[in-house]
Amino acid sequence: MSNSNLSILVVDDEPDILEFIKYNLEKEDFHVVLAENGLEALKKAEEIKPNLVLLDIMMPEMDGIETCRQLRSLLGYKDTLIAFLTARNEDFTQIAAFDVGADDYINKPIKPRLLLSRVKALLRRHAEENQTNLIEIGGLKIDRERFIVSIDDRELVLPRKEFELLFLLASKAGKVFKREEILNKIWGKEVIVGDRTIDVHIRKLREKLGDTIIKTVKGIGYKLDL
Repeated sequence: MSNSNLSILVVDDEPDILEFIKYNLEKEDFHVVLAENGLEALKKAEEIKPNLVLLDIMMPEMDGIETCRQLRSLLGYKDTLIAFLTARNEDFTQIAAFDVGADDYINKPIKPRLLLSRVKALLRRHAEENQTNLIEIGGLKIDRERFIVSIDDRELVLPRKEFELLFLLASKAGKVFKREEILNKIWGKEVIVGDRTIDVHIRKLREKLGDTIIKTVKGIGYKLDL
């Protein structure tokens, strides 16, 4: 798919930043739409159905965390890429962003070439991951196309990162995934997250799936074993 077929919604309350990002993305033939706050972003998203949303956190009307949460709650947006582009770099803010369904977390300021690299890598990884949509192991079923997880016919609703982490572990059941590999595949090589981010997501999955499905291999990582 060419870049001209991909739409990106950029949300920020600073006009100069909006124009800077738009200029650089349009040079790569992306279709770019701008919004200055979260409420406007929700309206624009409904209009254009973007492939990617670049979202600031600190904004009037509605902040980025709540905007992401609301987008993820809408039908048809569970699989839309959402990346935060923000000057906030605290661990707790990053964890909050991923908890509401962010795919990436990019810190400002960022040079144009690096921003384009991150955007392209995110879109490419997303396209590759979506080639396989259904996994069934024992009583566990993961439907990536419908964003549904069920275990023993009990349906679960998972935040995006928990869903992707479970899908990764289930894609090669029994394989031990190293922590570095999990971080790279789920959050991307260039994303900096807190040391406990994986542990928090694993703990939440165990709370929903049971303690025995995901096993810790001490000093190495995690594996799914039914």
